[in-house]
Amino acid sequence: MTEPLKLEPIYDTDEGPGAAGSGSTERLDRWLELLIQMAGSDLLLLHGVPPCVRMNGEVKRIGERSLLSSEIEQSVMPALTPGALRTYRESRIGDCSYRLLNRGRFRINIHSERDRAAVAIRALPQKVPLFRDLHLPRAAESLLRVSRGLVLIGGPAGAGKTTTMAALIHEINQKDAKHIITIEDPIEYEHQNLQSVIEQVEIGIDVENFPTALRSSLRQAPDVLVIGEMRDPETVRIALGAAETGHLVLSTLHTTDVTATIARLADAFPAERQNWIRQELAATLAAVFTQVLVPSNKGGRVPAVELLMVGYGARQHIRRNMLQHLHQEITITKRSGSLTFEESLAQLVADGHINRDDAMTYAIHPEDLDSLLRNPRA
Repeated sequence: MTEPLKLEPIYDTDEGPGAAGSGSTERLDRWLELLIQMAGSDLLLLHGVPPCVRMNGEVKRIGERSLLSSEIEQSVMPALTPGALRTYRESRIGDCSYRLLNRGRFRINIHSERDRAAVAIRALPQKVPLFRDLHLPRAAESLLRVSRGLVLIGGPAGAGKTTTMAALIHEINQKDAKHIITIEDPIEYEHQNLQSVIEQVEIGIDVENFPTALRSSLRQAPDVLVIGEMRDPETVRIALGAAETGHLVLSTLHTTDVTATIARLADAFPAERQNWIRQELAATLAAVFTQVLVPSNKGGRVPAVELLMVGYGARQHIRRNMLQHLHQEITITKRSGSLTFEESLAQLVADGHINRDDAMTYAIHPEDLDSLLRNPRA
């Protein structure tokens, strides 16, 4: 971490630490105000160090006095929803959203590390982005043409999966008169009713868990179902059933590429059910999109992506559990909009965002990238 910033002290009352009281969010609100003023993305509260803000990927301290576990809990627990407070007390992990009046919304994760309270808070965007503003390759626009089936968006934490999914929903909302239901933990982007009617269900506030929310949503005549994350086999099973009956289902997974995304879903089930899940995936998958954000030489970060528009060949490979052939299938279906990760990296090199050596370190298939960089017109 870098040296602490010289800011006004966060505690400026005579009472010192704990002065805000166990039922007040005053101290948390003041930290969040600093996060906004500094244009930071995350606020980190850990025992033994001052509050920290992440700015442009770097963690900076916003004070000099270290926090205690007890005051972290006193500051944050009053902001938790009843569901998040209950799960934190039971399992030492709680998640919820929090709104600072006229300032914005935040995602709170309170957890335990070395038997002490710790908190990570993410500033949530106030405006839903336009798909064209995400700096995605043109091939990614193929996702906008999908009207039914299952669309999976993969990538590591912090790769922009939720942002891409929100932009897809916004595109539908602007063009089509649909009934869209989102199920999230917590809600990150708030959508307005434009051409579509959108219901946003938050786990822990509106309903207890994803499977319960999904089962309920299917009785509400949705056209589009958005599942914040595929977390358990029951959620996967219900989502596949919805996609099979003609709904458009969008969801995210923490994976690195197309092959790993499909394998992850099958591996979530017991061995005796994995063949069945592969058959269901083969029948319902419409597209698999994965992305990572890489530092750009021009500043900020840019997405490198992989996209498989699922056709006959990919369905056969999934049914037969021959996922190693999906990379080749991406190349074969380029006319349908598919794009390999290496093609995306090669374009970033051509556009001056990254250099050749960096691109090679990110590549999943370095030999393919090497060929593309040697023969850019191939």
